[in-house]
Amino acid sequence: MSSLIGSTASGFTLNTSEGEVFSLSDLDGQWKVLFFYAKDGSPTCKRGCLSFKDQYDLFRSLTPPVEVVGISQDTVEQHKEFKEELNLPFTLLSDPDRKVALDFGVANHLGLFPAKSSFLLGPDNTIHHVYDWLFRPRTHVAKILSAMSKITDGERFA
Repeated sequence: MSSLIGSTASGFTLNTSEGEVFSLSDLDGQWKVLFFYAKDGSPTCKRGCLSFKDQYDLFRSLTPPVEVVGISQDTVEQHKEFKEELNLPFTLLSDPDRKVALDFGVANHLGLFPAKSSFLLGPDNTIHHVYDWLFRPRTHVAKILSAMSKITDGERFA
């Protein structure tokens, strides 16, 4: 997936946990992190989502602010329950056929379960950083923040 760095992310439209329509173009002009995870409620994915929740205010306080969006193949209803259970402050998107995940190169790990990967996209949807967090859900947010600082030489993000 690191071969995607420098390319422009394909646009997409998916449903949110609230049943609303979300398009990647809704975040045009903003920095964003898209993170793909396997399943609502699985231990590793739960820790990954909680890691983003714990740092969400930091992402939003950066200059410019960074939006966070989680994506899995779970249904809108499953996402709504999961988001409410964990009190997640960011958008969860349902990608039931994994079309968007596959467009980003997020394959099934060992052919059995979806891999977990995060993508840092710039305001023009250029992919600046990719991080596979399959077995490291607690450190991936720190890795993304570090990459953001390196990408901008610490100047764009305060």
